[in-house]
Amino acid sequence: MTGKRLRYGADFKAKVALEAVRGELTADQLGTKYSIHPTMVGEWKRQAMDGLAAVFAERSDTREKAKVTEAEVEKPHAKIGQ
Repeated sequence: MTGKRLRYGADFKAKVALEAVRGELTADQLGTKYSIHPTMVGEWKRQAMDGLAAVFAERSDTREKAKVTEAEVEKPHAKIGQ
């Protein structure tokens, strides 16, 4: 028996993980609903929870980098103005 392994997109995984985080249905129920193994539901939920803090950390890192870039740009402009 040979079968091709299915690949799921990020949007689908996020949708399933979000439902798992909400907790309205069990992993078994979600697995049945989306025709996937309940273990995958748990894994995607764990990955979503682990990556959640990174979403907010990236924004603050981006702001800090923007401030540094502005400072670097101001120095040459000040020299040009002299």
